[in-house]
Amino acid sequence: MSVLRARRRWRGVLALLSVPPLFLVVSGAWFSLLGSGEPAARPPRPAGQDALWLGHAWVDGRNGEPELAALAAHLRGGGIGEVYLHTGPLAYDGTLAPSLYPRAAWAVGALHRAVPGLRVHAWLGQRVEPGELDLGSPSVRANVVKAAGQVLAAGFDGIHYNFEPVPDGDPGLLELLDRTRAAIAPAHGVLSMSVHHIEPASGVALVGNALLGSTKWWTPGYLTQVASRVDQVAVMSYDTAQPTEDAYAGYVRRQTELALAAVPPATRLLMGLPAYHDDNLTHHASAETVAAAVRGVRLGLGMNTRPGFGVALYVDFAATPADWTSYHRAWEAPSASIPWTSGRAAGP
Repeated sequence: MSVLRARRRWRGVLALLSVPPLFLVVSGAWFSLLGSGEPAARPPRPAGQDALWLGHAWVDGRNGEPELAALAAHLRGGGIGEVYLHTGPLAYDGTLAPSLYPRAAWAVGALHRAVPGLRVHAWLGQRVEPGELDLGSPSVRANVVKAAGQVLAAGFDGIHYNFEPVPDGDPGLLELLDRTRAAIAPAHGVLSMSVHHIEPASGVALVGNALLGSTKWWTPGYLTQVASRVDQVAVMSYDTAQPTEDAYAGYVRRQTELALAAVPPATRLLMGLPAYHDDNLTHHASAETVAAAVRGVRLGLGMNTRPGFGVALYVDFAATPADWTSYHRAWEAPSASIPWTSGRAAGP
């Protein structure tokens, strides 16, 4: 995953160099304005509505009982009821080698025992670009669906797809989701997916994606089509290139508002929180903090009481004590308006 992530970062750096500076200045000022003000107080939330992405070390044998105890301490009795456990990556032909997840049965069973009620999804993904995974290929889609069946047989509660970058309007993804949902229904498997950013203004997906040379944004209509085919969507609301916490909070606020409107009520909606600390042109660690993301989510949510709405932390192996503190204090704290506190200043 680190190689794939580095490649995505490098493409993002090259793409940003082609974006007119005036656009970055104007959009940054707009997002900073959206990120101002205090989030509204909100009523208590039921437990178990949030999620956490887990790294591959849980299924390949690197993590064991000590790591399980540390993770369970963060999860027991809290908001996280779903984990997306990295089990791939898929090969470019869509197949999944069982040798990639030799300890999957142990991981799923151990997580279930440590945190009763937790649902463990197999996170499957790959790059979607020429020469890599081709969602337009019927044989590739058939292999991906077969891989989904493999991991359900290993004990997972559901499938979590992460394909990047999927072009806005891509029909191959829709066909794959339809086929996967039909295939896992007999086993009552849950289908979820990490989804792209939503264009913050009309036309941004068309123009911005063309400038970048790769898909960064989806239109709300395409997100609706994707979300109507799954049980959960998690918006990857990070890697935004925003330079300050206020601007990033404003960006997340806009993403939250758009997602609430685009995702059908029957589909669970989660907003991604950046519990990792890369520092480059597409992700400024001082700006993209868990605290700023939570602030943006709360500003966008307002007093909306949408059932099942939650946040998803990315990712367990990079999360710091300050990240967990920001999540627990600013998001799980139920009824009061939480004053704005920079993620850099968050204490234990």
